Amino acid sequence: MSTIPAPFQPAQRILMGPGPSDVPNRVLRAMAAPTVGHLDPDYLRLMDEVRTMLQRIFHTDNALTLAVPGTGSAGMEACIANLVEPGDEVIVCVAGVFGARMKDVAERYGARVHAIEIPWGETLSYEMAKGYLDSYPTAKMFCIVHAETSTGAHQPMEELARLVSASEMLFVVDAVTSLGGMEVRVDDWKIDACYSGTQKCLSCPPGLAPVTFSAKAIAAMDARKTKVANWYLDMSLIRNYWSADRAYHHTAPINMTYALHEALRVVFEEGLLERFSRHRRNHLALRAGLEAMGLNYIPERSLYTLNCVRVPAGVNEARVRKELLERYGIEIGAGLGPFKGQAWRIGLMGASSSERNILMVLTALEGLLRDQNVKFPEGAGASAAAAALKKMSLVSFDELS
Repeated sequence: MSTIPAPFQPAQRILMGPGPSDVPNRVLRAMAAPTVGHLDPDYLRLMDEVRTMLQRIFHTDNALTLAVPGTGSAGMEACIANLVEPGDEVIVCVAGVFGARMKDVAERYGARVHAIEIPWGETLSYEMAKGYLDSYPTAKMFCIVHAETSTGAHQPMEELARLVSASEMLFVVDAVTSLGGMEVRVDDWKIDACYSGTQKCLSCPPGLAPVTFSAKAIAAMDARKTKVANWYLDMSLIRNYWSADRAYHHTAPINMTYALHEALRVVFEEGLLERFSRHRRNHLALRAGLEAMGLNYIPERSLYTLNCVRVPAGVNEARVRKELLERYGIEIGAGLGPFKGQAWRIGLMGASSSERNILMVLTALEGLLRDQNVKFPEGAGASAAAAALKKMSLVSFDELS
Protein backbone atom coordinates (compact mmCIF):
# COMPACT_ATOMS: atom_id res chain seq x y z
CA MET A 1 0.00 0.00 0.00
CA SER A 2 1.43 3.36 -1.02
CA THR A 3 2.15 6.00 1.57
CA ILE A 4 1.54 9.71 1.32
CA PRO A 5 4.78 11.71 1.19
CA ALA A 6 5.55 13.98 4.09
CA PRO A 7 4.81 17.70 3.61
CA PHE A 8 7.52 19.34 1.55
CA GLN A 9 9.66 21.75 3.49
CA PRO A 10 12.43 23.42 1.46
CA ALA A 11 15.69 24.42 3.09
CA GLN A 12 16.17 28.08 3.89
CA ARG A 13 18.59 29.51 1.33
CA ILE A 14 20.26 32.83 0.62
CA LEU A 15 19.82 33.16 -3.12
CA MET A 16 22.85 34.87 -4.65
CA GLY A 17 22.97 33.05 -7.95
CA PRO A 18 21.76 34.15 -11.40
CA GLY A 19 18.13 33.76 -10.29
CA PRO A 20 15.74 33.37 -8.67
CA SER A 21 16.43 35.95 -6.00
CA ASP A 22 15.18 36.06 -2.43
CA VAL A 23 11.45 36.79 -2.15
CA PRO A 24 10.19 39.07 0.66
CA ASN A 25 7.72 37.43 3.04
CA ARG A 26 5.03 39.96 2.15
CA VAL A 27 5.20 38.84 -1.49
CA LEU A 28 4.90 35.19 -0.46
CA ARG A 29 1.95 36.07 1.75
CA ALA A 30 0.25 37.83 -1.14
CA MET A 31 0.26 34.55 -3.07
CA ALA A 32 -1.76 32.94 -0.27
CA ALA A 33 -4.72 35.31 -0.69
CA PRO A 34 -8.01 33.69 -1.79
CA THR A 35 -8.10 32.69 -5.44
CA VAL A 36 -10.78 34.41 -7.51
CA GLY A 37 -11.86 33.92 -11.09
CA HIS A 38 -9.84 35.34 -13.95
CA LEU A 39 -12.81 37.53 -14.95
CA ASP A 40 -13.72 38.54 -11.40
CA PRO A 41 -14.03 42.36 -11.12
CA ASP A 42 -11.47 42.42 -8.31
CA TYR A 43 -8.95 40.55 -10.43
CA LEU A 44 -9.57 42.76 -13.47
CA ARG A 45 -8.86 45.82 -11.31
CA LEU A 46 -5.65 44.15 -10.12
CA MET A 47 -4.61 43.56 -13.73
CA ASP A 48 -5.02 47.26 -14.48
CA GLU A 49 -2.89 48.18 -11.46
CA VAL A 50 -0.18 45.71 -12.50
CA ARG A 51 -0.14 47.18 -16.01
CA THR A 52 0.21 50.73 -14.66
CA MET A 53 3.10 49.74 -12.38
CA LEU A 54 4.81 47.82 -15.21
CA GLN A 55 4.54 50.89 -17.43
CA ARG A 56 6.27 52.90 -14.73
CA ILE A 57 9.10 50.41 -14.24
CA PHE A 58 9.61 50.02 -18.00
CA HIS A 59 9.45 53.85 -18.34
CA THR A 60 6.86 53.61 -21.09
CA ASP A 61 3.41 54.80 -22.10
CA ASN A 62 2.85 51.67 -24.19
CA ALA A 63 -0.77 50.56 -23.89
CA LEU A 64 0.21 46.95 -24.60
CA THR A 65 2.13 46.34 -21.39
CA LEU A 66 1.29 43.20 -19.44
CA ALA A 67 2.59 40.06 -17.76
CA VAL A 68 2.37 36.85 -19.79
CA PRO A 69 2.27 33.46 -18.07
CA GLY A 70 5.68 31.82 -17.86
CA THR A 71 9.23 32.81 -17.00
CA GLY A 72 11.42 35.28 -18.89
CA SER A 73 11.81 32.76 -21.70
CA ALA A 74 8.06 33.01 -22.31
CA GLY A 75 8.51 36.77 -22.62
CA MET A 76 11.25 36.20 -25.19
CA GLU A 77 9.07 33.85 -27.18
CA ALA A 78 6.08 36.21 -26.97
CA CYS A 79 8.09 39.07 -28.47
CA ILE A 80 9.69 37.02 -31.23
CA ALA A 81 6.66 34.89 -32.12
CA ASN A 82 4.46 37.94 -32.58
CA LEU A 83 6.93 39.98 -34.63
CA VAL A 84 8.63 37.36 -36.83
CA GLU A 85 7.12 35.80 -39.94
CA PRO A 86 8.79 33.14 -42.07
CA GLY A 87 11.48 34.65 -44.25
CA ASP A 88 11.96 37.83 -42.19
CA GLU A 89 15.54 38.98 -41.77
CA VAL A 90 16.53 39.46 -38.15
CA ILE A 91 19.80 40.73 -36.65
CA VAL A 92 20.65 39.21 -33.27
CA CYS A 93 23.61 40.07 -31.05
CA VAL A 94 24.94 36.79 -29.66
CA ALA A 95 27.23 37.46 -26.71
CA GLY A 96 26.22 34.64 -24.38
CA VAL A 97 23.59 32.00 -23.69
CA PHE A 98 20.58 34.26 -23.93
CA GLY A 99 21.64 36.00 -27.13
CA ALA A 100 22.08 32.52 -28.61
CA ARG A 101 18.61 31.63 -27.34
CA MET A 102 17.09 34.66 -29.07
CA LYS A 103 18.73 33.50 -32.29
CA ASP A 104 17.40 29.97 -31.83
CA VAL A 105 13.85 31.13 -31.13
CA ALA A 106 13.84 33.49 -34.14
CA GLU A 107 15.06 30.68 -36.40
CA ARG A 108 12.33 28.37 -35.09
CA TYR A 109 9.76 30.91 -36.29
CA GLY A 110 11.30 30.97 -39.75
CA ALA A 111 13.54 34.03 -39.56
CA ARG A 112 16.76 34.37 -41.53
CA VAL A 113 19.05 35.39 -38.71
CA HIS A 114 22.21 37.45 -39.12
CA ALA A 115 24.11 36.81 -35.89
CA ILE A 116 26.59 39.32 -34.53
CA GLU A 117 28.94 36.98 -32.71
CA ILE A 118 30.64 38.71 -29.78
CA PRO A 119 33.21 36.99 -27.52
CA TRP A 120 31.64 36.03 -24.20
CA GLY A 121 32.02 38.78 -21.62
CA GLU A 122 32.39 41.55 -24.19
CA THR A 123 29.88 44.14 -25.37
CA LEU A 124 28.74 45.19 -28.81
CA SER A 125 30.62 48.17 -30.23
CA TYR A 126 28.86 50.97 -32.07
CA GLU A 127 31.03 50.31 -35.13
CA MET A 128 30.17 46.61 -35.32
CA ALA A 129 26.46 47.27 -34.81
CA LYS A 130 26.48 49.93 -37.52
CA GLY A 131 28.28 47.58 -39.87
CA TYR A 132 25.52 44.98 -39.51
CA LEU A 133 22.73 47.52 -39.88
CA ASP A 134 24.38 48.86 -43.03
CA SER A 135 24.93 45.34 -44.38
CA TYR A 136 21.33 44.21 -43.80
CA PRO A 137 19.20 47.34 -44.27
CA THR A 138 16.03 45.34 -44.97
CA ALA A 139 16.16 43.42 -41.69
CA LYS A 140 12.90 43.62 -39.77
CA MET A 141 14.35 43.46 -36.25
CA PHE A 142 17.46 44.13 -34.23
CA CYS A 143 17.61 42.01 -31.05
CA ILE A 144 19.94 42.28 -28.09
CA VAL A 145 20.23 41.21 -24.45
CA HIS A 146 20.60 44.27 -22.23
CA ALA A 147 21.97 42.29 -19.25
CA GLU A 148 23.53 38.98 -20.29
CA THR A 149 23.02 36.62 -17.35
CA SER A 150 25.58 34.11 -18.56
CA THR A 151 28.47 36.59 -18.66
CA GLY A 152 27.52 39.51 -16.41
CA ALA A 153 28.09 41.94 -19.29
CA HIS A 154 26.09 45.17 -19.61
CA GLN A 155 25.35 46.37 -23.14
CA PRO A 156 25.60 50.14 -23.91
CA MET A 157 21.91 50.65 -24.68
CA GLU A 158 21.73 54.40 -25.26
CA GLU A 159 24.19 54.52 -28.16
CA LEU A 160 22.73 51.36 -29.69
CA ALA A 161 19.24 52.84 -29.36
CA ARG A 162 20.26 55.93 -31.32
CA LEU A 163 21.68 53.73 -34.04
CA VAL A 164 18.71 51.38 -34.38
CA SER A 165 16.13 54.19 -34.17
CA ALA A 166 17.68 55.77 -37.25
CA SER A 167 16.62 52.68 -39.22
CA GLU A 168 13.18 51.21 -39.86
CA MET A 169 13.94 48.11 -37.79
CA LEU A 170 12.07 47.01 -34.71
CA PHE A 171 14.26 47.13 -31.60
CA VAL A 172 13.78 44.07 -29.35
CA VAL A 173 15.48 43.96 -25.93
CA ASP A 174 15.89 41.28 -23.26
CA ALA A 175 15.75 43.01 -19.84
CA VAL A 176 15.38 39.85 -17.74
CA THR A 177 18.34 40.58 -15.43
CA SER A 178 18.04 44.36 -15.45
CA LEU A 179 14.38 45.36 -14.97
CA GLY A 180 13.92 46.56 -11.41
CA GLY A 181 17.63 46.66 -10.61
CA MET A 182 18.99 48.89 -13.36
CA GLU A 183 17.49 51.57 -15.52
CA VAL A 184 15.40 50.35 -18.45
CA ARG A 185 13.94 53.24 -20.46
CA VAL A 186 11.73 51.75 -23.16
CA ASP A 187 10.35 54.99 -24.59
CA ASP A 188 13.57 57.03 -24.36
CA TRP A 189 15.57 54.19 -25.96
CA LYS A 190 12.83 53.69 -28.59
CA ILE A 191 12.52 49.99 -27.78
CA ASP A 192 9.68 48.32 -29.65
CA ALA A 193 9.44 45.07 -27.68
CA CYS A 194 10.96 44.41 -24.28
CA TYR A 195 10.59 41.48 -21.92
CA SER A 196 11.71 40.47 -18.46
CA GLY A 197 10.97 37.94 -15.70
CA THR A 198 9.56 38.23 -12.21
CA GLN A 199 12.21 36.15 -10.43
CA LYS A 200 15.27 38.37 -10.67
CA CYS A 201 15.41 42.05 -9.70
CA LEU A 202 11.66 42.17 -8.99
CA SER A 203 12.14 39.52 -6.23
CA CYS A 204 8.95 37.68 -7.06
CA PRO A 205 8.68 33.91 -7.57
CA PRO A 206 9.22 32.76 -11.16
CA GLY A 207 6.06 32.41 -13.21
CA LEU A 208 5.27 35.64 -15.06
CA ALA A 209 7.06 37.58 -17.78
CA PRO A 210 6.49 41.35 -18.00
CA VAL A 211 6.41 42.48 -21.63
CA THR A 212 5.74 45.74 -23.42
CA PHE A 213 5.13 46.54 -27.10
CA SER A 214 5.30 49.91 -28.85
CA ALA A 215 2.72 51.26 -31.30
CA LYS A 216 5.22 50.44 -34.06
CA ALA A 217 5.36 46.82 -32.87
CA ILE A 218 1.56 46.61 -32.75
CA ALA A 219 1.39 47.95 -36.31
CA ALA A 220 3.81 45.22 -37.37
CA MET A 221 1.64 42.59 -35.68
CA ASP A 222 -1.48 43.96 -37.36
CA ALA A 223 0.26 43.86 -40.75
CA ARG A 224 1.17 40.16 -40.49
CA LYS A 225 0.36 37.98 -43.49
CA THR A 226 0.41 34.79 -41.42
CA LYS A 227 -1.04 33.76 -38.08
CA VAL A 228 1.24 33.84 -35.06
CA ALA A 229 2.58 30.30 -34.83
CA ASN A 230 2.20 30.22 -31.03
CA TRP A 231 -1.48 30.33 -30.02
CA TYR A 232 -0.86 30.68 -26.28
CA LEU A 233 1.33 33.78 -26.67
CA ASP A 234 -0.53 35.39 -29.62
CA MET A 235 -0.84 39.05 -28.65
CA SER A 236 -3.71 39.60 -31.09
CA LEU A 237 -5.69 37.34 -28.72
CA ILE A 238 -4.10 38.15 -25.37
CA ARG A 239 -4.38 41.90 -25.76
CA ASN A 240 -8.17 41.56 -25.96
CA TYR A 241 -8.12 40.03 -22.48
CA TRP A 242 -6.04 42.95 -21.19
CA SER A 243 -8.26 45.52 -22.96
CA ALA A 244 -11.56 47.03 -21.80
CA ASP A 245 -13.43 44.23 -23.62
CA ARG A 246 -11.85 41.51 -21.42
CA ALA A 247 -12.34 38.78 -24.01
CA TYR A 248 -11.48 35.39 -22.51
CA HIS A 249 -8.24 33.88 -23.76
CA HIS A 250 -6.75 31.71 -21.00
CA THR A 251 -7.10 31.12 -17.29
CA ALA A 252 -4.64 33.58 -15.84
CA PRO A 253 -2.23 32.61 -13.02
CA ILE A 254 -4.29 34.48 -10.44
CA ASN A 255 -2.13 34.06 -7.36
CA MET A 256 1.10 34.76 -9.25
CA THR A 257 -0.43 38.08 -10.30
CA TYR A 258 -1.09 38.82 -6.62
CA ALA A 259 2.60 38.22 -5.98
CA LEU A 260 3.74 40.45 -8.85
CA HIS A 261 1.40 43.21 -7.71
CA GLU A 262 2.92 43.12 -4.22
CA ALA A 263 6.49 42.86 -5.55
CA LEU A 264 5.93 45.96 -7.68
CA ARG A 265 4.51 47.78 -4.66
CA VAL A 266 7.76 46.95 -2.85
CA VAL A 267 9.73 48.44 -5.76
CA PHE A 268 7.85 51.72 -5.74
CA GLU A 269 7.82 52.03 -1.96
CA GLU A 270 11.62 51.97 -2.13
CA GLY A 271 11.68 54.28 -5.16
CA LEU A 272 13.25 53.52 -8.52
CA LEU A 273 16.22 55.87 -8.12
CA GLU A 274 16.94 54.55 -4.64
CA ARG A 275 16.61 50.96 -5.84
CA PHE A 276 18.97 51.42 -8.79
CA SER A 277 21.47 53.19 -6.53
CA ARG A 278 21.28 50.37 -3.97
CA HIS A 279 22.08 47.80 -6.65
CA ARG A 280 25.02 49.84 -7.92
CA ARG A 281 26.36 50.55 -4.42
CA ASN A 282 26.19 46.90 -3.40
CA HIS A 283 27.81 45.79 -6.65
CA LEU A 284 30.71 48.17 -6.06
CA ALA A 285 31.11 46.95 -2.47
CA LEU A 286 31.08 43.28 -3.50
CA ARG A 287 33.53 44.04 -6.28
CA ALA A 288 35.88 45.78 -3.85
CA GLY A 289 35.76 42.75 -1.57
CA LEU A 290 36.29 40.17 -4.31
CA GLU A 291 39.16 42.09 -5.85
CA ALA A 292 40.80 42.46 -2.42
CA MET A 293 40.77 38.65 -2.30
CA GLY A 294 42.45 38.47 -5.70
CA LEU A 295 39.36 37.58 -7.76
CA ASN A 296 39.01 39.29 -11.13
CA TYR A 297 35.85 40.22 -13.00
CA ILE A 298 35.47 38.77 -16.49
CA PRO A 299 33.37 41.45 -18.24
CA GLU A 300 34.96 44.87 -18.55
CA ARG A 301 31.51 46.49 -18.43
CA SER A 302 29.83 44.60 -15.59
CA LEU A 303 26.21 44.48 -14.54
CA TYR A 304 25.29 45.73 -11.09
CA THR A 305 22.93 42.81 -10.69
CA LEU A 306 25.07 39.83 -11.74
CA ASN A 307 28.78 39.55 -10.94
CA CYS A 308 30.77 37.15 -13.12
CA VAL A 309 34.20 36.49 -11.60
CA ARG A 310 37.05 34.26 -12.67
CA VAL A 311 37.83 31.27 -10.44
CA PRO A 312 41.43 31.42 -9.12
CA ALA A 313 43.84 28.97 -10.70
CA GLY A 314 43.89 25.59 -8.98
CA VAL A 315 40.56 26.06 -7.19
CA ASN A 316 37.85 23.43 -7.47
CA GLU A 317 34.99 25.79 -8.25
CA ALA A 318 32.24 23.16 -7.92
CA ARG A 319 33.47 22.23 -4.45
CA VAL A 320 33.31 25.88 -3.37
CA ARG A 321 29.73 26.22 -4.62
CA LYS A 322 28.72 22.94 -2.97
CA GLU A 323 30.19 23.95 0.39
CA LEU A 324 28.72 27.44 0.20
CA LEU A 325 25.30 25.81 -0.16
CA GLU A 326 25.70 22.99 2.32
CA ARG A 327 27.62 24.80 5.07
CA TYR A 328 26.28 28.34 4.76
CA GLY A 329 23.02 28.02 2.81
CA ILE A 330 24.31 30.44 0.16
CA GLU A 331 23.61 29.73 -3.50
CA ILE A 332 25.84 31.17 -6.25
CA GLY A 333 25.92 30.16 -9.90
CA ALA A 334 28.40 28.24 -12.02
CA GLY A 335 29.86 29.42 -15.29
CA LEU A 336 28.12 28.41 -18.52
CA GLY A 337 29.45 27.63 -22.00
CA PRO A 338 33.12 28.62 -22.35
CA PHE A 339 33.04 29.83 -18.73
CA LYS A 340 32.09 26.39 -17.37
CA GLY A 341 34.46 25.52 -14.54
CA GLN A 342 36.15 28.92 -14.95
CA ALA A 343 33.70 31.37 -13.38
CA TRP A 344 31.24 32.02 -10.58
CA ARG A 345 28.13 34.10 -11.11
CA ILE A 346 27.11 35.97 -7.97
CA GLY A 347 23.72 37.65 -8.10
CA LEU A 348 22.82 40.84 -6.29
CA MET A 349 19.23 41.16 -7.45
CA GLY A 350 16.24 42.66 -5.71
CA ALA A 351 15.95 41.57 -2.07
CA SER A 352 19.19 39.57 -2.41
CA SER A 353 21.14 42.79 -2.97
CA SER A 354 21.93 43.68 0.62
CA GLU A 355 24.95 44.65 2.71
CA ARG A 356 24.35 41.63 4.94
CA ASN A 357 24.52 39.23 2.01
CA ILE A 358 27.67 40.83 0.65
CA LEU A 359 29.54 40.49 3.94
CA MET A 360 28.27 36.94 4.49
CA VAL A 361 29.29 35.63 1.06
CA LEU A 362 32.71 37.30 1.25
CA THR A 363 33.38 35.86 4.71
CA ALA A 364 32.23 32.40 3.65
CA LEU A 365 34.24 32.53 0.40
CA GLU A 366 37.35 33.58 2.29
CA GLY A 367 37.27 30.46 4.44
CA LEU A 368 36.57 28.14 1.53
CA LEU A 369 39.31 29.64 -0.64
CA ARG A 370 41.80 29.41 2.22
CA ASP A 371 40.89 25.73 2.49
CA GLN A 372 42.13 25.43 -1.11
CA ASN A 373 45.37 27.36 -0.38
CA VAL A 374 44.44 30.69 -1.98
CA LYS A 375 46.58 33.36 -0.30
CA PHE A 376 45.37 36.86 0.62
CA PRO A 377 45.36 38.96 3.81
CA GLU A 378 42.96 37.63 6.44
CA GLY A 379 39.62 39.45 6.36
CA ALA A 380 40.58 41.31 3.20
CA GLY A 381 37.30 40.81 1.38
CA ALA A 382 34.85 41.80 4.09
CA SER A 383 37.08 44.69 5.20
CA ALA A 384 37.32 46.12 1.68
CA ALA A 385 33.56 45.80 1.15
CA ALA A 386 32.78 47.43 4.49
CA ALA A 387 35.15 50.31 3.70
CA ALA A 388 33.52 50.78 0.29
CA LEU A 389 30.03 50.79 1.82
CA LYS A 390 31.09 53.35 4.43
CA LYS A 391 32.58 55.60 1.77
CA MET A 392 29.51 55.34 -0.44
CA SER A 393 27.16 56.10 2.46
CA LEU A 394 28.43 59.68 2.16
CA VAL A 395 27.50 59.86 -1.54
CA SER A 396 24.10 60.98 -2.81
CA PHE A 397 21.78 58.82 -4.88
CA ASP A 398 22.36 61.13 -7.87
CA GLU A 399 26.12 60.59 -7.70
CA LEU A 400 25.70 56.80 -7.54
CA SER A 401 23.20 56.65 -10.41
